Amino acid sequence: MLTKRQVLSAVKNMPDTFDTVQLFDRILLINKVEEGRRQLKAGKGLTTEEAKKKLKKWLK
Repeated sequence: MLTKRQVLSAVKNMPDTFDTVQLFDRILLINKVEEGRRQLKAGKGLTTEEAKKKLKKWLK
């Protein structure tokens, strides 16, 4: 979940004219980063080795 402050900051950092899709993409990115941070705090993250193994499978 995002805060108003995060969304307002995203809007303020947009160019003077922008497409709504661009704004949505930026807000979605911020949301994904925040979700990742919450998962890491909850101990749900991967170790570097686990991430490398997953990446190898994806790249096959």
